[in-house]
Amino acid sequence: MSEAYRKYGDVPLKQTVNRVWRTYIGGKLIDRWKQSGSEEDGALPEEWIMSTIAANGKGRPADEGLSLMKTAEGLVPLKDIIASDLPLFLGDKLANKFGTTGVLIKMLDAKERLTIQVHPDKEFARNMLDSQFGKTESWYILDSREIDGETPAIFLGFKEHVTPEIWQELFRKQDTAGMLDCLHRFDVEPGDAFMIYGGVPHAIGSGCFLMEVQEPTDYTMRVEKVTPGGLAINDDLIHQGIGEENMLKCFHYDGCSHNEASRRWKITPEAIDTSPSHELKSVFNEKHTDCFGLSELELDGDYELATGDSFFAAVIYHGEGSITCNGQDYSYAQGDEIFFPAAINNVTFKSKTASKILLCYPPS
Repeated sequence: MSEAYRKYGDVPLKQTVNRVWRTYIGGKLIDRWKQSGSEEDGALPEEWIMSTIAANGKGRPADEGLSLMKTAEGLVPLKDIIASDLPLFLGDKLANKFGTTGVLIKMLDAKERLTIQVHPDKEFARNMLDSQFGKTESWYILDSREIDGETPAIFLGFKEHVTPEIWQELFRKQDTAGMLDCLHRFDVEPGDAFMIYGGVPHAIGSGCFLMEVQEPTDYTMRVEKVTPGGLAINDDLIHQGIGEENMLKCFHYDGCSHNEASRRWKITPEAIDTSPSHELKSVFNEKHTDCFGLSELELDGDYELATGDSFFAAVIYHGEGSITCNGQDYSYAQGDEIFFPAAINNVTFKSKTASKILLCYPPS
């Protein structure tokens, strides 16, 4: 069957809905974006996009989180399609360096604050988790809502006074208020963007709906043993099997002022191509990380996109229209998540209604 998958090398592939269980509640705004009809918060607050990895969750299905693509053969895991011909689907550079996409994309909607957590940088991941990838990630705020009168916010980075000893003691006591007070708070609104590098503590606050582009792992170390919603978290989801002492070493204890935190981690998107019919903005690029990239295309007309020599993904935040690839036309609509193999050498988007298209890229 793998031979048959190669025919999709010059075809944009849409994935089916891929909701994933997490330890927090949310998802209503994902339902709204997907126009699913039922706008409800629950235990599936994330949509994983172009995923070739499974989610970590005790007692959950082994293949949870893997993206399934719509093909003439039915639904097929993206990882199987890619494995049929790595250079064709990924491009030579990614095929030779990683042998995988090197990136994971999520839509995330939080009704409650996520637990205070940290992800490994590459060195920690290599030494402690035997992984070539850490979990540097990025957040692009798409929408927000007030929950119980609380202004949407994120928490990011240690304040200046925090030492390993202070943090360890707060963790030992499970002093959630004390731990949260160690982090910088940023009130957020749509259009805000943040880099979350491996080792930097953080928490997404209630009411945030965002796109997260990240390295392709599900390594999350948590310092709260009970979620804000009251769910007890098992030990493996606290320390990923490496033990609490090692988990506490994952944090980077290089606290700073709020102004310095903003300079380090808050990103201002930059317009790179504008006309009366479009605006292309770079949100995250090689100035911020070599792990992934994200651009935003606001379109009311036609736009020919330079595809480069690797695959990319397009997430349709709103609008509808058509895509032309290699002389063939395909439709797009709000909620679509589309994989463009590296072998596609030209793409033109044409909007039928004003569109916002999020363009996600693998490591540079």
